[in-house]
Amino acid sequence: MEMNFLSLSLVIALSILHFSSFAHTQQPYISRRTIMNCSKTNDSSSPRLGYTCNGLNRTCRTYLIYRSNPPYDTVRSIAKLLASDPSQLSAINSVGPNATFPTNNMVIVPVNCSCSGPHYQANATYSIRRGDNYYVIVNDIYQGLTTCRAIKDQNDIQTVDLYSGDLTIPIRCACPTKNQTDLGIKYLLSYVVAEGNYVGTISGRFGTNTAWTLEANGLSEQVSTIYPFTTLLVPVRSPPLSNQTIVPPPSPGQHTPPPPQSPSPTALPSTSSLRNKWVFAIAGLLIGAACTLAIGSGIIFCLSFRRKIVQHAATIVPDDPKTRIVKGEEESQGLMQTIHGIAQSIKVYSFEELQLATNDFSPSCWIKGSVHRGEIDGCFVAIKKVNGDAIKEINLFKKINHFNIVRLSGICFNNGDWYFVYDFASHGPLSDWIYSTEGDSKTVLSWTQRVQIAVDVATGLNYLHGFTSPPHIHKNITSGNILLDCDFRAKITNLGMARSAEGNEGRFDLTSHIIGTKGYMAPEYLENGLVSTALDVYAFGVLAMEIITGKEAESLTKEESLNLYEALDEVVPEDTMTKRLAGLIDPSLGGRYPSNLAAFMIGIIRCCLKKNAVDRPDMDEIVQYLSGLLASSISWESSSNVI
Repeated sequence: MEMNFLSLSLVIALSILHFSSFAHTQQPYISRRTIMNCSKTNDSSSPRLGYTCNGLNRTCRTYLIYRSNPPYDTVRSIAKLLASDPSQLSAINSVGPNATFPTNNMVIVPVNCSCSGPHYQANATYSIRRGDNYYVIVNDIYQGLTTCRAIKDQNDIQTVDLYSGDLTIPIRCACPTKNQTDLGIKYLLSYVVAEGNYVGTISGRFGTNTAWTLEANGLSEQVSTIYPFTTLLVPVRSPPLSNQTIVPPPSPGQHTPPPPQSPSPTALPSTSSLRNKWVFAIAGLLIGAACTLAIGSGIIFCLSFRRKIVQHAATIVPDDPKTRIVKGEEESQGLMQTIHGIAQSIKVYSFEELQLATNDFSPSCWIKGSVHRGEIDGCFVAIKKVNGDAIKEINLFKKINHFNIVRLSGICFNNGDWYFVYDFASHGPLSDWIYSTEGDSKTVLSWTQRVQIAVDVATGLNYLHGFTSPPHIHKNITSGNILLDCDFRAKITNLGMARSAEGNEGRFDLTSHIIGTKGYMAPEYLENGLVSTALDVYAFGVLAMEIITGKEAESLTKEESLNLYEALDEVVPEDTMTKRLAGLIDPSLGGRYPSNLAAFMIGIIRCCLKKNAVDRPDMDEIVQYLSGLLASSISWESSSNVI
C-alpha cells in the first residue's frame, strides 16, 4: 500500500513538472470570434488582451507577417501602420525603400516587442478615418494582429462607436520562453493566418518544427484547426528570409486541398457515391496522363529554349582569338551562366557603350584607382574595372537589394576583363568629408549628418549579416568604401573581399590569408586569422570614431588615442565631461553637438572595439542604439536651431 502511494505521488509530481514546463512555453491560440469580441473582461490576464509576458526577456526583437493590401502596400505605409523601421523593413524583404508590394504579398515586418503589464505588445498609432469601426480596424486593416478588446482597454474607450483622433494599437507579439531558448528558438513570428493555411505548412515554410508551433500556441495534433485573420506564433531560430514569403505557383493539375473534416460516425456511403468515385477515379487517371504529357513537352521545350538563349547570349561577349583559349573562354562561360540569373536586374553592356559613356576612359572622367565616371541615358554612373573573382561578386550582388549598399546596375566583359557599372554617388567617399585639416574650407558635416551616416552603414552591415542568404561578412569596411549620395546618405561599396558567414551564429572560421586595411582590422583576425561578423563590428567602431573625431583610422588605433575615450568611464561633473569630449570630437564642429549624445555615441564605439570578439554587440543591436541616438539628435538639432 505504501509503495503504491509513493508510485502515485511520483507520477503526480512528474505530471505537474511536465505541465508546468508546457504551460510556461505556450500562448493560447484565440479564434476569430474572440478577436472580434468587444465585451469587457474582468480578467486582466485574458488572452484577448495579448500574449502573456512569460518570456525569458521582457523586451525583444520579433517579426510580424503582414499581407499587403492597398493603401498599405508600400514599405513606408506598412512600416508606419505597424510601428516598424522602414529601412529595416525594406532590408529584410530585399526591396528598395520606396518599393510597392503586390497585393496579398506576405511582408516581413520587424518590430520591438515589450511587456506592458501582464502582456506583450508592440504599440502602433492609427488615425481614425471616416467609416472606421472595430471590425474594419481589427479585421481588414490589422488582419487580426490586434483585438477589439485590447484596443478598447489600451485607449480606455467606453463608447460603442469610434470617433476622430488617434488610437494606440497593441500589436500581438511575444518573446521566447526559457524552454524555447534552450531549444535554440530566438524569435516568435506573429503570423497572420490566411485561407487554406495549416500549422504544418506554415511551420515548413519557415523551417521550424511543427510540434514546436503546436506547443507554442497551446494546440495539439488532435486540436490543430486555425482560422483566417488570427495570429499564430511560429518559433524560429533565425530571422525570416524574404524567399520564405514567396508562394510558389501550383503545378499543373494541383489544387489547394480542402481543410480536413472529421467523418460523421453515422454517415454511410450510398450506391450513387460509390459510382461517382469510379467515375472520378477514371477521370483522374485521364487527367493525370494528360498532365504528364504536358509536363514532359514543357521540359523538352524549356531545354530547347535554354539552348537558344545561351547561343544568343554568346554574342554579347566579343570573340577575341587571343583570349578565347585562355582566361576569356572560362570567364565567358561563367558570364553565360551568370546572365541567366541576373538578366532581369542587371544590364549587360558592350565595351563600346562604356567607351562612349566615359569618352574612351578619358582622364577627365577618372575618379580614383580603376573607377571612372560615365554618363548613360542621361544619368551618371561609376564604371570600375574589376580584379579578382568577378563571378563571385556578381552572385553576391544578385542577393542584395538594399538602400545602404551601392547597387550594381550593369556588367561588361571585354578581352578577359570585367567592368562593373554602379549607381553614381555624387558626393564621393566618406573619407573626403571627415578628415579635418587646417585651412580646409570644405563643407563640414553636422553632428546629425554624422549620426545618420553611422546609422546607414550599420543598417547596411546588419543587412549583410542577417538578411542575405547565407549571411556575409564585408571584411573591408573603411571610410574609403563608404560612398555618400546627393543627400549625404551612406552606401557601402567594394564587396570584393566579402565572404560567406554560413553556419551557426557566433561561429569563427580560420584563415591564413590576412588581408585588409591598416587600422580597421580586428585583433583576433590579425593575431589568429579568426573570421566572423565581429570583424565588421570592430571596423565599424573604428569608422564611427573617424566620423566623430575627424581623425584617420591609423592614428586612432594608437594606444594614446584609444585611452581618450576610456577616460569617460569615470563619473565626472558635466563641465569636466564637456572638456574631455572637446579633446575627442572633431574641432571643425565648433562645439555644435550635444555632449550627452556624444558621450553615448562613444559608449557604443567602445562596445564595438572590445578586444574579445564575443563581447562585441551584433549589428542588429547597434542599429537599434543608433536609431534612438539619431532620433534624439534630430530633436536636439530642431530645438537648438543648429545651422
